[in-house]
Formats: sequence, structure tokens, C-alpha cells
Amino acid sequence: MFDNKSKKNLPDIPSSPEHIRFLQEVQHRKMSIRFTQILILVAAFASWEIFAQLKIVDPFITSQPSRILQTIRTLYEGGVLWHHIWVTCTETIIGFLLGTVLGVILAIALWWSEFLSQVMEPYLVVLNSLPKIALGPVFIVWIGAGPAAIIVMTLAISLIVTILEVLNGFLATDKEKIKLVEIFGGNKFQVLSLVLIPASFPNIINALKVNVGLSWVGVIVGEFLVSKAGLGYLIVYGGQVFKLDLVMTSVVILGVAAALMYQGVVFLERMILRKNQSRSS
Repeated sequence: MFDNKSKKNLPDIPSSPEHIRFLQEVQHRKMSIRFTQILILVAAFASWEIFAQLKIVDPFITSQPSRILQTIRTLYEGGVLWHHIWVTCTETIIGFLLGTVLGVILAIALWWSEFLSQVMEPYLVVLNSLPKIALGPVFIVWIGAGPAAIIVMTLAISLIVTILEVLNGFLATDKEKIKLVEIFGGNKFQVLSLVLIPASFPNIINALKVNVGLSWVGVIVGEFLVSKAGLGYLIVYGGQVFKLDLVMTSVVILGVAAALMYQGVVFLERMILRKNQSRSS
């Protein structure tokens, strides 16, 4: 095997024309996919605006992009736009991080103790099928009306999914790799850190991606029930006073924020994969 010093002394091998052509095709496909995604989005908003202008759809009910932009401008000039966005995003990020971290820790605990795993299995199945949104009023009574109740609701929605996803990744890990570490005297912590967590990386990332959507659902439902600020509050308020432009504006902002958060998870995935590839090389 070559050490890092010997690798640096190796001559650069020029890429073959076939390899260069393959890389160009991959890059062209990525650009085509991105262009098509943007085109669909632009076409959807353009059609929405045109149909509303022609009265094919009722702009009072469905709003339209130009009125959404005007509503955003009004909220910005009123000094409340960034406040509502900040409140919702803060609650979502806190609930997302808590659900992910606690879920991974509890999944490790269940893998560590087979007895505990078998005891908790039916409860996890029941809790996963239970509509956690129905517990919202209970959380409000227990914790009080405020951001804490919203964060706890977000945590309740995402926690069980994270536990089950990560635990399934642990249990699906190749048993031969675990036995190999144990043969060389590795303890349970070394099996966890050297085999299980690296092998379950796709499951953990998948749990993160799922939790992005679940966290936004938990926060918005919580703000529906009890909130004096946030995008969920704007949606409820807009519906009550029949300001549907405000409702659709909040929905569009939610979509943009959720997409940015999801792309953050994708960026984290690529960064870790790139780091692992550099280590292996």
C-alpha cells in the first residue's frame, strides 16, 4: 500500500478520451435536470399568473404571483416579514436538531440492549402509527401556550421516525463485519463507531431528509393551535379575515424555506461523502 508521501510522487495519469466524454455526459445530464426543474417552476408560476389575469381562476381564492410579491413587499415595509420567518425557522431548526440527535441516541440505546429493544418494539410501532397532531392540545395544556409546546410537537412527530430508521440501519449491517471487529478484540463501542455508524450513514441521511418535512409539519400545526407570530400564524390569520393573498404568500415562503433546508441536508451528505472518499484515497 502507498502512504500519502508516495502518492504525491506518483505521476499524473492523463484521462482517456472516453473518460472525459463520460464526465461531460454526466455534467450535461445534471445541467439538463436542473434546467428542466427550473423550467417547470417558471412555467407553473407563469401559468398561474396568466390564468388569474384572464379570470380562468378566481384570484381572490387562488391569489396570483404578482399579488404574492406585493404582499411580501407590504410585510417587508411593515417590518414584520423577517420576524415571522425567523420565528418559524428557529422553531423548525430546534425541533429538527432535537428530533435527529435524540432519535440517533435512542436508536443506539436500543441496539446496545437487545432486551430494551424487544421491550420497546411494540410501543414504537404504536407511537409511530399514532397521529401525533392529535396530542397538540395536550402538549399545550402540559407545557403552556408558547414556542416550547410547538417545539415539543415537532419533536414528537420526527423522533419515532428517526429511531426506527436508524435502528433498521444498525440491524441491517453486515454481521460478518461486526464479527471481524469482535475477533480482533473490539468492544461494543468500537463496533458501533467503526462499523455500524459508517454503514448506517445512508439511513441517517434519509432520516434527516424525512425529518425536514416532518419538522415543518409539526411547527406549522403547532402555530395553527397556539402562536402569536410565525408563518403558521399568518396562514391562520389570513384565513380568518379572508386575506387569501397572505395565506398563499406564507405557503410560498414555507416552500422556499423547506427547499433551502432540504438542500442543506443534501450539501451535508455530499460534504461527508467527499470527506470519506478523500480519506479512502
